[in-house]
Amino acid sequence: MIRLFGIPEIETERLRLRAPMPSDYEVFAEFMLSDRSRFVGGPVGRSLSWRGFCHMTGHWVHRGYSMFVVADKATDAALGMAGPWYPEGWPEPEIGWSIWDARAEGKGFAYEAARAARRFAYQVLGWSTAISLIVEGNDRSEALARRLGCRRDGDFEHDLFGSSRIFRHPGPAEALA
Repeated sequence: MIRLFGIPEIETERLRLRAPMPSDYEVFAEFMLSDRSRFVGGPVGRSLSWRGFCHMTGHWVHRGYSMFVVADKATDAALGMAGPWYPEGWPEPEIGWSIWDARAEGKGFAYEAARAARRFAYQVLGWSTAISLIVEGNDRSEALARRLGCRRDGDFEHDLFGSSRIFRHPGPAEALA
């Protein structure tokens, strides 16, 4: 099995945030084929979903951090992704999240993973601020951002995703208290 080395793992009560593995691709590809992916650049076919999946792994190589695969702690099944993210063209570093497996939606996994990812960005990467870009109409992600203590902080026009809203995370002192 091919594995990326040097990527930390983070455990929460129910989840393990870990490096992407080749076996995670199928869950990601199914998500990207579905209408549920409309807020993250989908739906797209397998060739473009493969590029997206490799974007996540390549980000680890070129930035030294990236989205973690959010896996069920008991089974290691891939449920989604969450983590620090700063692709080319983004206005500033982001904490992102996405649940791939529809059966995992509405269970608080994105919240649990995003909090752990933000803690990692502040404590390990030394970030002093972070945003989350949320495509207009993604009400569930906006609700999650607010639950994480984020406040609306402007708009961003992206050449691939269109209009997004910027949500500013609380700084390290508040978020880690």
